[in-house]
Amino acid sequence: MKTAKSILIAFILNLSFSVFEFFGGILTGSVSIISDALHDTGDAISIGLSYFLEKKSKKQPDKSHTFGYARYSVLGSVITTLILISGSVAVIYNAVKRIINPVEIDYKGMIILAVVGVAVNLAAALFTHSHDSLNHKAVSLHMFEDVLGWLAVLVGAVIMKITDFSLIDPILSICVSVFILIHAVKHLIPALNIFLEKAPDSIDSDTVRRHVMSIEGVSDVSDIRVWSLDENTVCATMHIITDSDPSEIKSAVRRKLFNIGIYFTTLESETV
Repeated sequence: MKTAKSILIAFILNLSFSVFEFFGGILTGSVSIISDALHDTGDAISIGLSYFLEKKSKKQPDKSHTFGYARYSVLGSVITTLILISGSVAVIYNAVKRIINPVEIDYKGMIILAVVGVAVNLAAALFTHSHDSLNHKAVSLHMFEDVLGWLAVLVGAVIMKITDFSLIDPILSICVSVFILIHAVKHLIPALNIFLEKAPDSIDSDTVRRHVMSIEGVSDVSDIRVWSLDENTVCATMHIITDSDPSEIKSAVRRKLFNIGIYFTTLESETV
């Protein structure tokens, strides 16, 4: 439950700070801070949902979920990442509007809020940096984005204090949002691949065939199906033709596949 606990801590920190920065953004007039406050509120909601789904994913198989609840964690990853993508697009949109119609910004207040923002979000990032699921990785990406966002606000505020160049605020917001958007899309792809039951990149049907055919007594193997319940639990089914005792061959195949990371194996066999 360590993963769920770290997600819960990130949720509490994120929600508390989003309220704080919303009022700070209004007082300073910074589009970076107001946008980030709205974005963090969405983050907090998605992280809270991620916590619920992560806990549910640890339930044992039952008659309604015979493979278990592992994919609830993957579902949390998809939802969290989609919210992250939506938030990044919203920040870019608001930043472009601010470039077209610039307003006066209280950069001194921005510096204070940015220092607090970096500290709070860095603390949350430290709780989530070690991840063991796609859901946890999505939350970690959220925290990483928040740290980068506040660093950008801090740098922008310092530059504005020195140069009085207010457009640096939305420009840095766009740069950070584009960077996070690219990584979010990259993170979304493997989660969607799991729902599409694509074979894991590290264990495809050719890999399985090669290992099974290396077992003495196996004449052929066909109808290989490989998929993943989540990023850690791989399943496979196949048809084996053998000239040896089928029960012994099945045991050998299961041991061989377990060693390469396939934990659930369903085998059909027939003699030559």
